Amino acid sequence: MDLLHPQLAAFAAVLEEGSFDAAAQRLSVTPSAISQRIKALEDRLGQVLVVRTLPCTPTQAGERLLRRLRPMQALEREALADFLPAQAGRARSVAIAVNDDSLQTWFLGGLAKLHQQHGYVFDVRVDDQDHTLNMLRDGSVLGAVTAEAKAIQGCNVYPLGAMRYYAIAAPDFAARHLSGALRAETLAKAPVIVFNRKDELQWRFMRKVTRAQLAPPVHYLPTSTGFVDAAALGLGWCLAPELLIAPAVAAGRVVIVDRKRWLDVPLYWQRVAVRSDTLDQVGQALRAAAGKALR
Repeated sequence: MDLLHPQLAAFAAVLEEGSFDAAAQRLSVTPSAISQRIKALEDRLGQVLVVRTLPCTPTQAGERLLRRLRPMQALEREALADFLPAQAGRARSVAIAVNDDSLQTWFLGGLAKLHQQHGYVFDVRVDDQDHTLNMLRDGSVLGAVTAEAKAIQGCNVYPLGAMRYYAIAAPDFAARHLSGALRAETLAKAPVIVFNRKDELQWRFMRKVTRAQLAPPVHYLPTSTGFVDAAALGLGWCLAPELLIAPAVAAGRVVIVDRKRWLDVPLYWQRVAVRSDTLDQVGQALRAAAGKALR
């Protein structure tokens, strides 16, 4: 059962499922009915809302509508839980954006607690902590773990704590490339492992240590847990969260290059500013989980 207008429900389903056929299957109607509803909504608003590609994506006008629609979906779910408990379990999941390092360390504990206590299901989207906010801006998610302390329009922001990163490397790699004090001339030559081209942590660390713009050889490796394994295998040095590196350091697989130098990344929880028990509970659980793990 949908409390939202059928045209809005079809619009949301197309973007969530990625195609008209998949949206039709979810809403138990024909693809033709989905197409007619989207076209009628576009005619009403005088804007093209959906780019008909695979997967379907929102236009700029569609993103604006989606930003308004996501909070409505959360309130719809709560209304169903209040008035039609049997229907509440079929409500849509809560869409959240998070950075991969948080997902691999403290974040899942908060989600598990929410699922156990309230039965929530989640649609988790992953990006760099400097970019998760883009998904909140375009309406893809209701909340995001982000490095941005300033609340974007229509959102509230709450501090979570800081994730501490240390530079690590295999013992023989560190002895060969990074022995002694970290200097610009050694860091400029030592291969470095970077998550992806959005990841600026290694560059920020090098600038903090050397005050220089360096261009060392780079491995791009988009996996947080694989960072530690890659460093242990001697592929290069990298920054990794202290929450992830402890077992490898204890086993002697990697060493912390310089225990007196680290990079702290403050994290925040930003969510749409609507009165929602669901979002209140999600925020409380994530802040509690972060409080136990982050600095």
